[in-house]
Order: sequence, then structure tokens, then C-alpha cells
Amino acid sequence: MYEYLVKGGVLMIPIAACSVVGLAVFFERAWTLRASRNVPREVVRRAEDLVRRGQIEEALAFCRRSRSPVARILLAALKNAGLERDAVKEAVQEVGRREAAHLERYVGVLGTVANVSPLLGLLGTVSGMIKAFTVISVEGVGNPASLAGGISEALITTAAGLTVAIPAFVAYRYFLSRVDRLVLELEQHAIHFVDLVKQPPVRDEARAAGQRA
Repeated sequence: MYEYLVKGGVLMIPIAACSVVGLAVFFERAWTLRASRNVPREVVRRAEDLVRRGQIEEALAFCRRSRSPVARILLAALKNAGLERDAVKEAVQEVGRREAAHLERYVGVLGTVANVSPLLGLLGTVSGMIKAFTVISVEGVGNPASLAGGISEALITTAAGLTVAIPAFVAYRYFLSRVDRLVLELEQHAIHFVDLVKQPPVRDEARAAGQRA
């Protein structure tokens, strides 16, 4: 491996750096974007159960203790409990946008690595071919061994760039789809929770008052 790095020339250094960055982001996002961490079912069930029993303060305390994105979204709804549906929905959407941005964090880095790595490989290819043609212009084509350095540099950097770019692009698309699924699930829970804590319609209150009278 070290021999290939040396033969690939100086451009193997940024390509190797791209591979390290891409690998670090992959493991960080794989850990962060787990469904059990972002949308834990037990948190949603417990919060809904407390709200249905009218224990809003207990639900607020429970959601504050949980550090998951869904708990922060439910907390925004609980803080506006009793208001009109549009007011509760707006508060939840504001928090939801922040949580979605947090989920998407660093995913773009994988896209950048996928785009930059093959370009670095292409640059190495051009550099290696320039060296090969320089040797030809000086020594001619009678000694193939003298051309090997430039040609090997061209091929190695191209292969290295593609080797980094292909898995980075696959991981980028995978995490984008994962973020989309998590955001959709968060939205579904948020809408359901908004309907739980919104202010009852005026006509229902009037009807209830008439029945009591």
C-alpha cells in the first residue's frame, strides 16, 4: 500500500485525506441517524399517554429529560398546549426545521468528497501523462522503463480517486434517504401531537356548556 502511495505522487495525499474525512463522517452519521436515537417509540408513547390523561406538566418534564429530536418537537407542542392549532403547528414547525437541519449536518461533506476525489484523481492522471510526455520529448520512446513512472502515477491516482469517490457517493445518497425518512416520521408524530394539545373548537365548548345548562 505504501508503495502505491509513493508511486501515485503528491496528489495521493489529498485523496487519502478525503478518504479519512469520508470515513469519519460515515461512522458519525451512522451512529447519529439511528431511528432509536432520533424517534424513540417509548418517548412518543409515554408523552401521548400523559397528555391524554391531562398531565401536561408531567409530559413537559418527561420531554425535557429526553434528548431526542422527537422529544424536543413534542416539547414545543406542549409549551403551546391549549392554543389554536395554527399557533401550535407553527411552533412545532420551527423546532422541526432546526431538527431537520441538525440531521442533515455533515451529510453534504460526503457529497463533497464524492465530487472532489475523482477530480483529484483526474488531476493526477494529467500530471502523470505530462511527466510521461516530458520523458518522451527528452529521451524518445526507445526506453519504455523511463515512461513507467508517469504512467503509473496517472493510473494509480485515477484508481485511488474512484476508490474513494464511489463509496462516498453511495453513503451520501443513503444518508440523504435516511434523513428524509426520519424527517417524515418526525412530521407524522408532530402533526398527531398538535391535534392532541390544540385548543378545542369554540363550537364544542359552546355545545358542552349548553348540555351542562
